[in-house]
Amino acid sequence: MNIFCKPLYWVLIPIIFIGCSTSKEVTTKSPLEQQISELPTALETPSLRWHHFTADSAYTKGISSDKAYKKILSDKSPKKTVVVAIIDSGVDIEHEDLSANIWVNEDEVAGDRIDNDGNGYVDDIHGWNFIGGPEGSHVNEDTYEATRLYAKLSKVFSDGDSLNLSGEKAEQFELFKEIRTKVKNERTKAIQNASQMEQIRIALNNAKSYLSISSIDSVKSEDIEPKSTDSPITQQAKQIISFFVENGLNEQNLEDEYQYYITRRDYHYNPDFDSRLIVGDDYNDLTDRYYGNNDVVGPRNEHGTHVAGIVGAVRNNSLGMDGVAEDVKLMILRTVPDGDERDKDVANSIRYAVENGADIINMSFGKGYSPQKEYVDEAVKFADEQGVLIIHGAGNGSDNVDVTDNFPTKYYEDGGVASNYITVGASSWQSDSSLVATFSNYGQKVDIFAPGVAIYSTYPSDDYESNDGTSMAAPVVSGVAAVIMAYYPELTASEVKTILLESATRFPERVVYKPGSTEGILFSELSSTGGIVNLYNALKLAEARTEGTN
Repeated sequence: MNIFCKPLYWVLIPIIFIGCSTSKEVTTKSPLEQQISELPTALETPSLRWHHFTADSAYTKGISSDKAYKKILSDKSPKKTVVVAIIDSGVDIEHEDLSANIWVNEDEVAGDRIDNDGNGYVDDIHGWNFIGGPEGSHVNEDTYEATRLYAKLSKVFSDGDSLNLSGEKAEQFELFKEIRTKVKNERTKAIQNASQMEQIRIALNNAKSYLSISSIDSVKSEDIEPKSTDSPITQQAKQIISFFVENGLNEQNLEDEYQYYITRRDYHYNPDFDSRLIVGDDYNDLTDRYYGNNDVVGPRNEHGTHVAGIVGAVRNNSLGMDGVAEDVKLMILRTVPDGDERDKDVANSIRYAVENGADIINMSFGKGYSPQKEYVDEAVKFADEQGVLIIHGAGNGSDNVDVTDNFPTKYYEDGGVASNYITVGASSWQSDSSLVATFSNYGQKVDIFAPGVAIYSTYPSDDYESNDGTSMAAPVVSGVAAVIMAYYPELTASEVKTILLESATRFPERVVYKPGSTEGILFSELSSTGGIVNLYNALKLAEARTEGTN
């Protein structure tokens, strides 16, 4: 069948690639929104290292790390090498800008297949992989937590909505109904979109073949210029190629979009998929801690590599970028797949970090459900008792976390709050109404904001890229905390946390867009401190707090 004779394929392209845009109704501006419209507009494109710039700049709201290193630390030396555990997707430990700062377990002999230090993990030279198999295999894709809950509760409840239940069973059934709707709807969308994307791929490939074009990335304008002599099939083939070219789309865009829906269909929202067969542990046994393998790189480490670089890429080495922290070692704990991390792995990663000498734990991940929260809570309590500081990204849903769950959290299920735990929202380089990242979660359960938009950092294979997210904001704070601990090791984790929060740059009268909307709100209302982390201010306060003890 000639695919060009089917108009469906031509129609699908704008549906997929343009259909995501939405129009907004124009309404009368509130007083706060009027203030927003009167604020000056900041730079459209930031420097690659804008987050290091001074917080009082007219155009960028960085953390004043350049100022701190120049005016406070230039004649000082760190007194301690700080260990920061990166609980993430894995890290390219051979990266040119990271390798010198990767943590090494000096008590372990590499490659001898013996647990030399007796910590339960064999050959854990740079950390551990809690989502790996015993023979070196890996979990790459995984389900979302909602999907796992749906699969579990489907065995308890039928799809019927009229059940005579009470107490805990009734609550479970309400949860079941909620996630059943979500999972089924998302899986249906993923199936449909994957099918449509497959049709678009076929249409594009046929168009390329018909016009003898090897790739739309290198197509010449004369190859797709309409001519009066073109047949209807040639016209349509040129239209398809022109659509991609005119909209700046390339072959990788199409493939990424296709793989996105395939992953959601086959893994994220597939209740029949079980990645735990790869790991081989007894997942229901929360005391089973010694599983996985020592490959902390893994098959998908872009996110973790970027996070690690923000904290501790080697400074002043004339390579890609500078980490926030100077004298730091990065302990790598591979825990986060392409999907939702599992509570058991998060808890065991926290415990590993604490037991093996981490001073700070960076957690740039989160999810909406935590069925084994009590186990994560116990691990967080353990870290708290041992004086380890946990830094966690607030999440990227533009949600108020005072009313919308984002796990892990410093609030325990049985009451109480972790003392040494900081939740971080994302700010941008903008000085105007866009000071807050549009995607950032917010609320009084968020402690502080930090740069999290267009953050340039390390990427696998000695590369560098800019990324957005509270995933980027959290390691900025981890880096600041590491600097304080390195130069003032006498301070406890609780004291460091207090210093970071008290020294934040505040904008008490700054009106900004509430994340995810055009509604005006005071920046000071979006977190408990109303501020952005500031290394220069934190060092000055640390010096004042430790005067007479050095």
